[in-house]
Amino acid sequence: MADDGNSTKRLKTSEDDRIIAELRRRNAELESENKSLRSDVARLSSENAQLSGRGNHEVLPVVIVPSTVDLSRIDTSIVTQITSFLGTSRELLSLALTCKSFGWRQTTSNLNWSLVEEVARREVCSIATNAEMSSLPRYVSGTTTWLSILHRFEQPLVFDVLAGVGIEHRNGDESRVYGTTSGTDDDVSSSAVSSSYIMTTGSHFAEFEITGTPFIGVARPMPKLIFDREGFNFFNSDHFDTFLAERTDEWGDSNVHACQYYCQSGGTIWTGFEGEDYRGYHWDSYWEGKESCRTGDTIGMLLNSCEGTLTVYKNNRCLGVIKDGLSGSYCWYVRVMEDQSVAIKRGAFPNAEN
Repeated sequence: MADDGNSTKRLKTSEDDRIIAELRRRNAELESENKSLRSDVARLSSENAQLSGRGNHEVLPVVIVPSTVDLSRIDTSIVTQITSFLGTSRELLSLALTCKSFGWRQTTSNLNWSLVEEVARREVCSIATNAEMSSLPRYVSGTTTWLSILHRFEQPLVFDVLAGVGIEHRNGDESRVYGTTSGTDDDVSSSAVSSSYIMTTGSHFAEFEITGTPFIGVARPMPKLIFDREGFNFFNSDHFDTFLAERTDEWGDSNVHACQYYCQSGGTIWTGFEGEDYRGYHWDSYWEGKESCRTGDTIGMLLNSCEGTLTVYKNNRCLGVIKDGLSGSYCWYVRVMEDQSVAIKRGAFPNAEN
C-alpha cells in the first residue's frame, strides 16, 4: 500500500514539473516578442524625429467653421442644385419647414418663390409631359404650389375607400378592386373611390383596365364616414340630403355632383343629388361617340376642370365628351358587381388628334 502511494506522488510531481516547464518556455517566447516590438517602436520614433527635423513637411491650416452660413452670399443655382438631391416632395417640405432660407420667398433673387419651390418646379418639368405641363393650373402662392404639384405626380392612383360588402382588394393591391356580390340591381353594386386624389383645377387623366362591364366616373369628395352608410351609392336618392349636407365652397356652382360611364351600353348617368324620379339621376343614352366596352379594354377618363368637361377614351381612342358643365372638386370612382374588376393608374395624356 505504501508503494502505491509513492507511485501516485511521483506521477503528480512529474506532471507539475511538465506544466511549469511549458509555462517558462511560453514566457520566454513572449519576452522575446516584446523585446522585438520595443525595438520596432524605437526605430519608428527615430525615423519620425528625423523627418520632423528636415522641415519640409506641410502643416495643415487651422479652419474655423462659422456657426451660421449666409446663403445669400452663395449663388442661388448652386444651392438649388444641392437641394435637388433631396428628391421627394416630403423631404423638400421638411427642409422648407426646418430652414427659412429654403422655405421663404427669395427676395434677393429673381425667383418669385422659395428655393424649395424652385426645386419642385424643376422636378415637375423633368417628369411631366408637354401635355401635362400645359394642363397644369396657373401657379398661385398659397393654394396651388409647385410642391403640391410634385406631390401629386409622385403618388400612384389607388382606390383607398371601398363602400359596400361586395367589393375587395386582393394581395394588398389598392390600385385594383374586385366585385364579389351577384345581382343586376344597383343596390348590389359596390363602389371604390380614389378619395386621396382630389381634382380641383387643371386637367387630369386616368386609365382604367376593366374586367366585365363596370361603371366608371367622377364624384364629389366625401368624408369617409359617409361611405359606411348602408346601401351607399352616389345615385341613391335616400342619401342625397346627407350628401348635400357635406357640400363645401370647393364644389363650385355646378350641379353635376356625380357622373359615370356605363361600359355595358356606353350610356352615361349623372346626378345633382336631388329629386326622386328615376332615383334622382339622368340618363344620356345617345351622346355623340357612344360605344360600349368589354373585358380587356382600357378606358381613359380626361377631366378638364378649365373647360368643365369629362371625356372618355377607349383603348387610346377618343369617344367623346360625355358631360360638360362640371366645376369644383371631384374624385375618380368606379362601381362593380360580381366577377367585375377595375384597375386604375395614371396615364399619359392622349394626343389631341386622337
